[in-house]
Amino acid sequence: MKHAFVITVPLLCLAIACSCSAQSTTTLDFSAYYELGPKGGDVMYPTAEQLEMLKAVMPKDAYQPAPPLTDRMFWDGIASTPLGKEYLKKANSELDKAPEVPITDEIYRRANKEGNRGIYKPRYYRTIERLENFILAECMENQGRFLEQIEVYIDAMMDMKSWLHPNHDGGNRVLDGKSMGIDLGSRRFGTDLALAEVLLGDKLPTRMRQEMSEKLRHRIIDCYLQGCSGEQRPSLGWFKSTSNWNSVCTSGSLFVAITSDNATERMAAIGCALNSMKAYLSGFAADGYCSEGTGYWDYGFGHYLYLAQMVYDYTEGRINLFKAHNPTQLQNVGTFPQRYEIQYGTAAPFADGSSRAGNHGGFANFMAAKYYGARKPTSKEEGKLFVSDEATYQLIAWSDPEAFTPSKDTGVTPELPNTTYFDSAGMVISRGKQKVPFSIAIKAGHNSENHNHSDVGTYSIVLDRDFMTGDIGAPSYIAGAFASDNPARSSWGHPVPRIDNILQSNGRDYAGKITDTDFTKTRDRVVMNIKDAYKIPHLTSLVRTMENDRSGTGTITVSDEFSSSRPVTFGTAIMTLGRAKYEIVDDKTVIITSKNQKIKAVVSSTDGELKIIGELVPVERLREGAPAHRIGVDFTEPVSEGVITVRYTPVF
Repeated sequence: MKHAFVITVPLLCLAIACSCSAQSTTTLDFSAYYELGPKGGDVMYPTAEQLEMLKAVMPKDAYQPAPPLTDRMFWDGIASTPLGKEYLKKANSELDKAPEVPITDEIYRRANKEGNRGIYKPRYYRTIERLENFILAECMENQGRFLEQIEVYIDAMMDMKSWLHPNHDGGNRVLDGKSMGIDLGSRRFGTDLALAEVLLGDKLPTRMRQEMSEKLRHRIIDCYLQGCSGEQRPSLGWFKSTSNWNSVCTSGSLFVAITSDNATERMAAIGCALNSMKAYLSGFAADGYCSEGTGYWDYGFGHYLYLAQMVYDYTEGRINLFKAHNPTQLQNVGTFPQRYEIQYGTAAPFADGSSRAGNHGGFANFMAAKYYGARKPTSKEEGKLFVSDEATYQLIAWSDPEAFTPSKDTGVTPELPNTTYFDSAGMVISRGKQKVPFSIAIKAGHNSENHNHSDVGTYSIVLDRDFMTGDIGAPSYIAGAFASDNPARSSWGHPVPRIDNILQSNGRDYAGKITDTDFTKTRDRVVMNIKDAYKIPHLTSLVRTMENDRSGTGTITVSDEFSSSRPVTFGTAIMTLGRAKYEIVDDKTVIITSKNQKIKAVVSSTDGELKIIGELVPVERLREGAPAHRIGVDFTEPVSEGVITVRYTPVF
């Protein structure tokens, strides 16, 4: 492998090549490769024909993510940079801190039972990040000062009965030695041990290196390859998932496998990863829409980009996952966050997504700028460099400092279009252009999306920088957070209709479809059929219409028109989130007040009398802030057809 690491310092530019000879100049044809892949089932292990194709693009040697500690020109160059000095300073400040693992069996079982991440996760990741800092610091300093603590931390990790997050260990089977699995945590523990081996080598005791090799083989390599082949069924089956789990866990598993000394397994692991990434990418719409939201785009797609860079470097560009089999889709995925933004860095917190879409300068943002032309992160601080809490990310950044240096922040906010339409996913962002912009994001979608909520037809309304009403976002990840009847996850906790006290159903068939759009400079109109989100035989039609009138200070209207073969109780909901307050002024008017803004919601219908009843969403912990409230808007008597309209306007 030829991997050029370039470190820029005053009067110094060092380019160091890590040797690893490749077999040929052939590049992998992804379409042909996937055509020869496993047919059906959950098997991700490459077929004999796929392995034959890989022989032409695989290097002979193992992957070296950065030069080893013995390459003093490289590491002295890193140490002389401001960021290198910062790493050393931080590592020195933590040198006397003991590892915080293993946790006790009692804490592990309790965390599993309660879904309580707070009693273990910070301990796990503080330990992981310190070890990574110690490893990189020792490589830079090369005085042996960090080696003792590195050994202490590695021994502590190897003493853990399970590397899984406890709440991912069903029945505590991995803890009890009855099963094996790879999750978001274990892949990171495994990566750290492999990183220590490839960078420090014989600076570590022979006994420790042997034990590390055995742990990595049992917990990661065998588990990964046998899980992909179907030879064993690990406790967690993310290998064919379309969620962030696939890219995150695959990237860590692959790192461990291709740094090993077994060439056959290295090639098999590459083949598995390529097949898994085809499945992962299928979770994005053709227009790049990420149903998991911007937070999981950053996490999941960020790890895809890391995996792509790792494989690209390892094979000297012969396997290019930055384009894979669908370059257009990947281009769209790469620019998703900037197109998903509503205004001023806000984004709809649909599913378990984040309400922030700002380009915060994370690894994924820089990589998307480099490969897909996305907006590069900016900084007011001249020459500020990217800093990551993952060592493997940092090594990639150090290999291309220019790509990971933010652009100068000019203070000018990029102009967003009036409307963004993710037509493949069925989601529209209609932006106000007033002095104080009044905007809405609304989606059709379906009820089997990643991190799914039962939320076909949901929306978020933003006034300036404040979320005023709409989707309340995700419940905090504790026990019961992922239950389908969790009020914040079911359609009860979303601004969508409820019919005969029946909520939306879950599954791919329960979906909405945008049937008409009209986008102009002064007004946007979106019509969607959401009837199929409900398993109600007597419901004959249900159409939601959104109009955003940009004139004046703005008016946003959401109407639900329905018909049924018999009279039904029918209502919709106005939601508050993030500790916003509301006041029911009369039987038609609700005032919602956020931290900085205020809006009025006026409800109306010509088909019957309406009643407005507010109630607390009974979920104590919400990621967007609790308490949230559901303000029900219902017909007082059953009707067989009708329309309920909610008209939102700013109050200044």
